[in-house]
Amino acid sequence: MFKISIGSNLIKGPWGGGNQFAISLFKYLQEKGWKVSNSLQDKNIDVILLTEPRITSKTSKFNQRHIAGYIFNNPKTIVIHRINECDERKGTKYVNRYLMRANLVADYTIFISKFLMELYENHGYMKNKKYTYIRNGADLKIFNRKNKVKWDKSKPVKLVTHHWGYNYNKGFDIYLYLDKLKEINGVDFEFTYIGRIPEGLKLTNMKIVPPLSGEELADELKKHDIYLTASINEPAGMHHIEGAMCGLPLLYRNSGALPEYCNGYGVMFKNSSDFNEKFIEIINNYDYFFEKLINYPYNSDFMCSNYEAVFIKQINNKKSFNIGKRRIKYLIIFIKESFLFLIDIFNLRIKNLLKKLNKIGSN
Repeated sequence: MFKISIGSNLIKGPWGGGNQFAISLFKYLQEKGWKVSNSLQDKNIDVILLTEPRITSKTSKFNQRHIAGYIFNNPKTIVIHRINECDERKGTKYVNRYLMRANLVADYTIFISKFLMELYENHGYMKNKKYTYIRNGADLKIFNRKNKVKWDKSKPVKLVTHHWGYNYNKGFDIYLYLDKLKEINGVDFEFTYIGRIPEGLKLTNMKIVPPLSGEELADELKKHDIYLTASINEPAGMHHIEGAMCGLPLLYRNSGALPEYCNGYGVMFKNSSDFNEKFIEIINNYDYFFEKLINYPYNSDFMCSNYEAVFIKQINNKKSFNIGKRRIKYLIIFIKESFLFLIDIFNLRIKNLLKKLNKIGSN
């Protein structure tokens, strides 16, 4: 029986795609006979999976500093890093560098899309590293076509999207464009947004549903006809996968990893300039895509089986480890990360202090 520690806190209810991934992988590996935890207390762990090194994240259980300390004492354990984020997604300037800093502890890296893998390659980060990509998948027991009713074309077509994050790059340029319309080229439609929206956003026609998860989310998705995602530079996402698995043809933006997940199961648009044209195209081909989605491949079993295959292969490769060099490497990383951790804490406290002072000054 293999042992694995997955560095994620499992959160019940609506949350991001990384949380859904961890829940699926925990369940799958346990059913396959693995001993699964999110702790580094066991001295005989075969694989550590780093999922979220940003320790301030609610889903983060441990990061590269904790892993480095563990590997110094347990040098035969494999470390695999799953990367699911990038600066390009939200317009930040620190995420890529920090994830690559965390990646120093990894023996192997898994990206959640070919797009994301190539992005890091193009930045020059992956030289002399071992890596691959494995696409995301949703739980077929929850997200499926059961009780899904095909669109009655005598009624307005119902569009839907859902996001946990509410960054403007999630596609709000298109969602706001739709909010001003009630019909497109003579076709009546309704648009529902499930999830959180940016503060101060004024909406007119869009129906807003609070964040949902699990069967509640699946049931709400099935009330609609077409799934829309306008996310920009999406590393992979789970939202469009869940929509597709519920039987909704995909109207998706040509950006990020969306094309590789959606190609063949809907219609792609660039931006608002060609949106109306592509909207009519998916309407005209609704029946074709509705039937084709029966074979949509990206479910959680598909995803998790690929992860398990990588884990087992890397376990079999660890015989080539130089234990002495490995201990020295991880000791250096631990010392460096401990020092950087103190700097990060100091900077965070200064930042919070400045916020308080600014708040006092504005009052």
